[in-house]
Amino acid sequence: MSDSCVQLHVDNQVGYIEFFHPAHNSLPTNLINELVDSIVAVGNNETIKVVVLKSGGNRTFCAGASFQELMNIDDEATGTQFFSGFANVINTMRKCPKFIVGRVQGKAVGGGVGLAAATDYCMATKYASIKLSELSLGFGPFVIEPVVTRKLGVSSMSQLAMDSNNFYSADWAKQNGLFTDVFYTTEALDEAVKIFAENLSNYNPEAMKQMKSVFWKGTEHWDQLLIERAATSGKLVLSEFTKETLKRFK
Repeated sequence: MSDSCVQLHVDNQVGYIEFFHPAHNSLPTNLINELVDSIVAVGNNETIKVVVLKSGGNRTFCAGASFQELMNIDDEATGTQFFSGFANVINTMRKCPKFIVGRVQGKAVGGGVGLAAATDYCMATKYASIKLSELSLGFGPFVIEPVVTRKLGVSSMSQLAMDSNNFYSADWAKQNGLFTDVFYTTEALDEAVKIFAENLSNYNPEAMKQMKSVFWKGTEHWDQLLIERAATSGKLVLSEFTKETLKRFK
C-alpha cells in the first residue's frame, strides 16, 4: 500500500480492519473517521463474530494523530475537534458489541498506545515499543489517559506520561498489562492472532457481547469525559510553550 486507507476483509467470521498511512501509520482526521465508520460497520454485521484491528507495514503500528494537522491548529474549536478524533475512536471501540483483538507489529506512539489499550485483547511483536510523547510537546495525553490507565494502572501510566522522551519495550508493556503476548516475528504474531480470533468466533455472540459489557463497566461516562479532555488539550496546544516547541519540530 502507498496511499492512506482503511480496509476491511472477512475470513472465517473474523473481520480484519487494517489502516495505513505512509507517515508511520499516523491517523489524520479523515482516516480516523473512516476507522470509526469501519468499527461501527463490523459491530452491526451479524456475519462477523470477532474483530481484529491491525495496521499496514512492518515498522510502526501507529504514530498517533497527524502532526501536520496539529501544527495547523490556530483556535480552541479546531483544537478540540482535532483531539476529539481519538476520543471518538476509543469510544467507538469500547461500545462495539464484538470483541476487538489488537495486532501490534511495531512501535506505538501517543494515540497509537491509546488504540492498543482500547482493544479487548492485544498481542504484539518484540518491536512494539511504546511512548507517550505528548507532555514533551507542551500538552499531555489527556484523551487517551483513561483507556491507558484502565489497562496499565495509574503508576505505569504516570511513568509513561512523565518519561515522555523514551520508548518502553514490548516486554515492559506486557508485564504491565497492555499486551497479552509478545512474539519474535510478525509471522508468529499473525498466526497467533488468527488462531485466537477464529477460536473466539465459535463462541456464543450474545455471551461475548454481555462479557464485553462487563469488561467495560464503569466507562459509561467516557462519551463526555474524553471530549472534555480533548478540550483541555485543545487549549494547551495554543499555548506559547507548545507553539515554540512545535516550531522546533517543524
